[in-house]
Amino acid sequence: MGLRIVKSIPGGKIRQELFYLLRNEKHVHFAFGSVRVNGINKASQGMHSSKFCLNIAGDTPSSNRLFDAVASHCVPVIISDEIELPFEDVLDYSEFCVFVSASDAVKKGFLMKLIRGISREEWTRMWNKLKEVEHYFEFQFPSRKDDAVQMIWQAVARKVPAIRLKVHKSRRFSRFNIGR
Repeated sequence: MGLRIVKSIPGGKIRQELFYLLRNEKHVHFAFGSVRVNGINKASQGMHSSKFCLNIAGDTPSSNRLFDAVASHCVPVIISDEIELPFEDVLDYSEFCVFVSASDAVKKGFLMKLIRGISREEWTRMWNKLKEVEHYFEFQFPSRKDDAVQMIWQAVARKVPAIRLKVHKSRRFSRFNIGR
């Protein structure tokens, strides 16, 4: 099946729990993405040869794990309850990712049963969708239409009206509340 787990160091509690739950599972491979000893290249090679890649919520609000998985055509298995995904207002991640709550992911046997239950047809559909959306996750120089740079600027542009509305609403009474 080829489940690749890319684990950043230092890892969060859930990553540690999943490591202990899955370390003896057949076809599960761990890659520790460290700059030292060619770790990043090893992780990248492993992702390219895997069908699924775990993207576990970490200690920081962003990471390159999702971008790496998409670029590798490795179906992301996103383990997080509150993750904010890039370009989610444009992309339907449920078409090319598997989502698992953190509490379910750490239940013994849950994750492997879920992944093994995904049919070849469903995985192929998700894999094909990954190939369709991968350009949104690629950084180009110079930037090209709908690459990651353009998508970031478009996301910012879509948020500006809501921010402007909030600022204007916050000023409604400020002019007349002087000295109160």
